[in-house]
Amino acid sequence: MRKSYLDNIRWITVVLVVIYHVLYMYNAEGIPGTLGQITDLSVQYYDMYQYFVFPWFMFVLFIVSGICARSYLTRRSEREFIRTRTAKLLVPSTIGLFAFQFIQGLISAKLAGGFESLTQVPLIVRYLIIVVSGTGVLWYIQVLWVLSILLVPIRKIEKDRLWKASAKVNTPLIIAMAVPVWAAAQILNTPIITVYRFGFYAAAFYLGYFVFSHEEVIGLLRKHFVWMLPAALVLGISFCAVYFGKNYADAPINRTMLFTVYAWFASMAVLGGGAKYLDFETPFTRWMTKHNFGLYVFHYLGISLVALLLGKSGKVHPAVVYACSLVAGFAAGYLLYEIISRIPGYRWAVLGIKKTQKAP
Repeated sequence: MRKSYLDNIRWITVVLVVIYHVLYMYNAEGIPGTLGQITDLSVQYYDMYQYFVFPWFMFVLFIVSGICARSYLTRRSEREFIRTRTAKLLVPSTIGLFAFQFIQGLISAKLAGGFESLTQVPLIVRYLIIVVSGTGVLWYIQVLWVLSILLVPIRKIEKDRLWKASAKVNTPLIIAMAVPVWAAAQILNTPIITVYRFGFYAAAFYLGYFVFSHEEVIGLLRKHFVWMLPAALVLGISFCAVYFGKNYADAPINRTMLFTVYAWFASMAVLGGGAKYLDFETPFTRWMTKHNFGLYVFHYLGISLVALLLGKSGKVHPAVVYACSLVAGFAAGYLLYEIISRIPGYRWAVLGIKKTQKAP
């Protein structure tokens, strides 16, 4: 049985991701890989939103994915799990790069001003560089596929012993888990492309599978939401105060104790609050859930296209650029999903959909 609050946490978090990427595209803190500042403000205080959500919003998505993996594997075989995860996650983030996402790579190259230099390399090499550059936000489903596939041998080894023992996790243990999460953040981090944090996100995914798939543990988070939310807010404000203006997405900041503890308590507050207040379904939430995957996969294309066509020229007022980027992010996400999900064959390559549209 689907848990409505998990679906609602997912689509709400992806909406936060879209807003984040609009501000990220025009950030004034020198975070690389974007167009950068387009205003003449000495300080863009609204950029603080990025600092407030970045430590936890992808972390909580991995926890939710871990919970859902447990639910799926109670109803389906491991072979079916591998097959569906490969189609839904690996195909769009590999074949999909060649079928569609190379467009994102082309736009990103033009934004970075490096497209002209690519004309000096052989055409096939240029194409492969553009294709790889189109990965963009798909790093999330690439990492999720790796963690999902590794889950199968892990299950064979632990034979549900760890999962059953995790049902006894209590509140002090939940609090103490912030420490191993901090330790996990120190390992398996790729250089240069800093989003591939296998240690940090593996901790989220496997804790979701083994610990937070238990209703008893979610019940504790629901009960303690009343103090976990204020704790997360204090940690979030502290993180913003300490690191605002610095590169929050790279080492050493993204491996600090403050970063990881904030990510942990914010995620616990989101899960507890979601279980308490978001466990419902309406026509609107069903629509958002159904289109959630498409919004995530395509939103950055709309944002970056506006940045290239309007933001880079410097001739359009920044407020208009921001507004158009936000609208384009949602429009690209929903419209491209509606179009591509209806094209047989092509929808499999880009979205992992074979015959019918299914909520992720």
